[in-house]
Amino acid sequence: MGLHAIFFYLFAFVAVASAVMVVSARNPVHSVLFLILVFFNSAGLFLLTGAEFLAMLLLVVYIGAVAVLFLFVVMMLDIDFAEFRQGVLQYAPIGALIGLVVAAELILVVGGSVLSPQAAKSIAMPIPPVAERQNTAALGDVLYTHYVYFFEVAGLILLVAMIGAIVLTLRHRQNIKRQNIARQVARTPETGVEIVKVKSGQGL
Repeated sequence: MGLHAIFFYLFAFVAVASAVMVVSARNPVHSVLFLILVFFNSAGLFLLTGAEFLAMLLLVVYIGAVAVLFLFVVMMLDIDFAEFRQGVLQYAPIGALIGLVVAAELILVVGGSVLSPQAAKSIAMPIPPVAERQNTAALGDVLYTHYVYFFEVAGLILLVAMIGAIVLTLRHRQNIKRQNIARQVARTPETGVEIVKVKSGQGL
């Protein structure tokens, strides 16, 4: 077993163990920390396969922004996680169904590579050598030409998810004064000034 294989199994084992701890840890802060560890080991696996751009993307975007943001939100918000766990059993059948689908997909991928090893050699778009073209440039060529529609659909899904998260978490409090642009533009002297006749001796 070479050094490359040793690092591969090391990163893969730590990534799988950390992924299990993400969903099994009781403390949400610990779950986010294990998620960061999963991203680190996934970046190591990408480096072993020669995809340095994806590795740096995991480190900069997911660990540097998304995971740290999750950690700050979990630590700053006063969330009653015990209340969230009360109705978790009602979603168990849906979770089990999704788990079976993911397991079937993994079995098909692994079984397909075992049953037909020549499938990996029939790649329609082979990776160019490093001396001929950089990994980032080759990935950009593939992403923005052959898979540009899938890329746009993924961006649209992320945009809808972001808007949905904002709408679901937005809460308007009643006792706060807010600016109403339309009401200010439609304001007239009759509606902007109210003259009150106060009787003598009944002032403020």
